[in-house]
Amino acid sequence: MSNYRPAMEAGTQTKKWICESCGFIYDPDEGDPDGGIEPGTPFEAIADDWFCPVCGARKKDFVPYE
Repeated sequence: MSNYRPAMEAGTQTKKWICESCGFIYDPDEGDPDGGIEPGTPFEAIADDWFCPVCGARKKDFVPYE
């Protein structure tokens, strides 16, 4: 019997992030298709040159959304 729990791992990957400049929430389940980010992409996997699709803020201007 395995102790593997994919639901728990998925939960860590679906952490949302919020833009401190405008309040846009990046949801990994939705991604940013217009910005070339496929649904299911964790925020940590997005390239550092990605920017907020609403206000143009840099990736480093996002903080974890609780």
